[in-house]
Amino acid sequence: MSHFGWKPYVPVAKRRARAEREMKKLVKQGRQIEPVVIGGRGIARTFWGEAWCKHLEQYSDYANRLPRGRTYVRNGSVCHLSIGEGKIEAVVSGSELYQVAIKIEPLPTTRWERLREQCTGQIGSLLELLQGRFSDQVMQIVAHRDQGLFPNPTEIHMQCSCPDWADLCKHLAAVLYGVGARLDQQPELLFRLRGVDHQELITADLDPTRVADGARKGRRLATEDLSAVFGIDLDDESTPASRKPPATRKQTVSKVPTPTAEPPFAPTGPAIARLRERLGMNKSQFARLVGVSPPTITNWERKAGALDLHPDHLKCLRRASTLTERQAATRPGRASRQRDR
Repeated sequence: MSHFGWKPYVPVAKRRARAEREMKKLVKQGRQIEPVVIGGRGIARTFWGEAWCKHLEQYSDYANRLPRGRTYVRNGSVCHLSIGEGKIEAVVSGSELYQVAIKIEPLPTTRWERLREQCTGQIGSLLELLQGRFSDQVMQIVAHRDQGLFPNPTEIHMQCSCPDWADLCKHLAAVLYGVGARLDQQPELLFRLRGVDHQELITADLDPTRVADGARKGRRLATEDLSAVFGIDLDDESTPASRKPPATRKQTVSKVPTPTAEPPFAPTGPAIARLRERLGMNKSQFARLVGVSPPTITNWERKAGALDLHPDHLKCLRRASTLTERQAATRPGRASRQRDR
């Protein structure tokens, strides 16, 4: 018998058995099912999972209702949860199976650019980023309540097929906690959810050579190192004349007029697009050439005015502007090998 329009209580074991049968049907239909499985007492254990849960618990509208979902997610009621760009889809087992859909607004461009600028030089590798192994300062930047990576309530739009009139029912609360558990296993999904490329935060994506500081201190890079990095054959002017093979006969050397020096490459969106087209490269190939990600190339080419770039990026672009199409074609593979070392 139901009370006040609500369906009678169904024991957890019975709900779980019924949910398993329904999920098996969906699998037979070709649907990929990703249940949330909680191991141990804590819902989340890593930096990213815990930061997601703590962030949502900071808001008073959520803090009073989120606890209703903890029991649900712990007892395996979140039968399926998938995270895509700007959306979360889930199936939660209650009195029956309920469909949950959550839309997350993309991270504002200005906020993402500020995060990138603040994290420059502080995250050394993809592994450090995904494992959350960085300084307290970086943790405070990415997990900032208003200016970090996590969405605030105004950027979260939720729907559940259950009859609960509340904006945040226990099924939605269970799914939000389930996202924290999923980020323990796949932290890169947070960046996908917010519509940004996590590799843009990594210092290793910059060009591996940092010759500016060395030049100020009077240090020199060996010619063979520069050749390996940029994929260009450079003349070694430091080779002593005594090591050169002696000429067997008098040779006539024709003087080649010195070309007029061209102004350095000025980075604008159209200029970068023209350079990429001149080198016969798509965005992925050109991104490898200058040491950034393909979305970064897209962002650069969209802007009409002068770009304020990181010195390393500017140096690589100017170096690329001196290459021929043939030289550029051999550069990406060699650059990738250099980074792998």
